[in-house]
Amino acid sequence: MTGLFVRLFDDAALFPPGNAPMAAAVPAHRRALRGPHGELLGPFVLPAKRLGEADLDGPLDIALIATPAELPAAVRQIQENPGMRLVAVETPVAADADQTHFAVRTLAATLAPEVTRAVELPRTSARDDVLDALAGTGCRAKLRTGGLRADLFPPPAELAATIRACVDRDIPFKCTAGLHHAIRHTDPATGFDHHGFLNVLLAASDPGSAEAQLGRTDGAAMAAELRAWSPADVARARSIFTSFGTCDVADPVHDLTRLGLLPERITI
Repeated sequence: MTGLFVRLFDDAALFPPGNAPMAAAVPAHRRALRGPHGELLGPFVLPAKRLGEADLDGPLDIALIATPAELPAAVRQIQENPGMRLVAVETPVAADADQTHFAVRTLAATLAPEVTRAVELPRTSARDDVLDALAGTGCRAKLRTGGLRADLFPPPAELAATIRACVDRDIPFKCTAGLHHAIRHTDPATGFDHHGFLNVLLAASDPGSAEAQLGRTDGAAMAAELRAWSPADVARARSIFTSFGTCDVADPVHDLTRLGLLPERITI
């Protein structure tokens, strides 16, 4: 079952609500990689504007957040730093198809073929135009699933429609923000309704029932369904839902352990 979660958790410790300082976030990421859950951890997410803050004493996989305008200089800066290994690039929201085409061209011209790339989708009527522009390019979609305001959390119907739109075009997606826990829940501190990352996995596996899957809160039953997945089921779901950013990798690991989807020995 552990294989379902390999490199699912991108380390977004620098981002809210965690906002970890660089001097703490990088060592914590290295400790997590060496720990018993290290295979679950994806790259360290780093904005282009903060590249100069990272003092690295050994290779670290980097997921770069950069606008198309920032990208060439940021990539050169990473290439000149032996402590950084660029494995992914994510660009901000593309407002329309023209911006998407420009982002795709810039990514293709700047990056090595093995570097994954993602373009954040707008939550507007232009979403499908942006997805049409992404289709067949090898770029992933980046879906916003939360933030610091209630309006940044898409309702289940909207997120389900976006997931189906990605699947219909054979575009893998990653998620950003808000997926703090495995199961859909209401945060008692903010009152915000958060999507669960297991809900998203189930929705990706069965897009036809995506809205119902996103609304579920029956964690034990969801875990039982996931334990029954075949290797082919796991491969299909993860080929669609590739990863998500989390500001504290302890939270998803603890949730999965509690649900019996990771062995007890895997702890933070």
